[in-house]
Amino acid sequence: MSLRRRSNPAPSGGAVDPIPPPSDLHRRGGGGGGGGGGEDEEVANEHRRISLSWRISSAVFRSEIRVWVISLTFRFANALLVQTYFNPDEHWQSLEVAHRIVFGYGHLTWEWKQGIRSYLHPLLFALLYKIMAFLRLDTPLFMVKAPRLLQAVFASVGDLYLFKLSKLVFNEHVARWALFSQFVNWFMFFCITRTLSNSLETVLTITGLFYWFSSITSSKQVPVASRKLALIIAALACAVRPTSAITWLYVGLLDLIGMQSKLQFLFLDIIPVGVLVLAATCLLDRWMYGSWIIVPLNFLKFNFLSSGGDYYGTHQFHWYFTQGFPSMIWSFLPFSVIGIIKSKEWRLSGLIAWVLGVYSVLGHKEFRFVLPVLPIALMFSGYCLAAMSKPDMPDTKKSPDNRTIHKSRVQLAVLFLVVTNIPMALYMSLVHQRGTEDAMSYLSEEAHYGRVKSILFLMPCHSTPYYSTLHCNLPMRFLDCTPSDDRAILDESDQFMLDPADFVTHMFRNVSLPSHLVLFDSQEVHLRGLLISHSFQQVKRFFHAHFKVDRDLQGSVVVYARRDL
Repeated sequence: MSLRRRSNPAPSGGAVDPIPPPSDLHRRGGGGGGGGGGEDEEVANEHRRISLSWRISSAVFRSEIRVWVISLTFRFANALLVQTYFNPDEHWQSLEVAHRIVFGYGHLTWEWKQGIRSYLHPLLFALLYKIMAFLRLDTPLFMVKAPRLLQAVFASVGDLYLFKLSKLVFNEHVARWALFSQFVNWFMFFCITRTLSNSLETVLTITGLFYWFSSITSSKQVPVASRKLALIIAALACAVRPTSAITWLYVGLLDLIGMQSKLQFLFLDIIPVGVLVLAATCLLDRWMYGSWIIVPLNFLKFNFLSSGGDYYGTHQFHWYFTQGFPSMIWSFLPFSVIGIIKSKEWRLSGLIAWVLGVYSVLGHKEFRFVLPVLPIALMFSGYCLAAMSKPDMPDTKKSPDNRTIHKSRVQLAVLFLVVTNIPMALYMSLVHQRGTEDAMSYLSEEAHYGRVKSILFLMPCHSTPYYSTLHCNLPMRFLDCTPSDDRAILDESDQFMLDPADFVTHMFRNVSLPSHLVLFDSQEVHLRGLLISHSFQQVKRFFHAHFKVDRDLQGSVVVYARRDL
């Protein structure tokens, strides 16, 4: 199960052979047997084409800095193209908290009141907001785009380390195809530049795995430093997302079992680093919360011991294996499976199975929870593609037709992956569920010019961004969905969805009417008459989705405003 060093010769059934240099390709082609002159010329031309392709590819990827620049450029474009709403945590558990820290207003959800979130992740964006405020760049446009651009920087580092990990475990040829897979996969494009803690966890996981496996495959002078750096990164990943311990428990135990100095590794490496990072994050949270909070313990109690996450819905045990992860990896799935079988790299493929299996035990399941192992699966897809496109030249006696068929197969695979992923990535990032983002951007502009006094969101809780996008300190209210100890008690959001007209009628009797209302068209049909009777009129309608996700079709987001204001 140990990792192969990329400098070792690959076994016959193992890693893809390293790319031969162009000069070697010419030598192979020039030593042919008794083929005809025309065939020899065709073979020589094929050699030249592959030699040129090899030179271009090597020039692009020769420097790791160049790989990072390519990744950074791609992720910046990626971040700018992501304009849709995916998961509330992208805004409510990072940007909203950061906005409150820097600007003094912003909503803290119930998780922050129960101490199950660490301030480590939001503080990264608080620093960004602080710099923007100092430079007076906190305009509506920059408030929306800048956080995702910062996450794009983190994502590019993850791309670079996926390249380095693939190169370490296999070779540079596989690393190039792994990076291709990472760029093309629709879910990675859709999710990695979002300001979710899972996105940062994914970057830290891949980076930590590289340094961990470097300590296994490198010379004796390097492992100690690499291993300690890997442990620090792993501890930070667990501080950002305590469930990251699932990944590192697998990685650490496999090596611990085979170690001779188990106690030394445990007491001189793991425990000191873990205690140091835990102490630092506890001090940070003590400063921000104002009292001593041990976030990992509270997180464990709520999500594992009390199954608190089940309040937001549950799935069948097999969901990650039969629906969740296959939807994420999409058309790369068969290539990844073939790559796993051909590479025989059971440790990393076992990590994917372990993470999916452990998360399957939990009732509440989401796509983003298993995002950290998606790049590993895509690395195996890169292995398969690299095996299909091996540049070793066949014997000149072999038919040129076979080489053409081999090349066409690779081109068809690439075309298939691009066609099945890029349109979906663009649709999900630019079209599907964009109405809530557009509505908040519109209200932000209106509030900036003083045309909004207060806002009421008559929609399921956390359906839109909040103060971090509005960036204006005015009264806003949304329907509460804080979990209750008594599961029979319906929260405001559920009560509204059961009978919108009755709920809003009672609400309007007990609260002062806002200047603006935001709701989905699926509830608007029940409320239009009531809203008009209270002097509201439609001022803007934004497209949201073509098909429903987990409720009735929410085709558009509608903004109403009071006529008498």
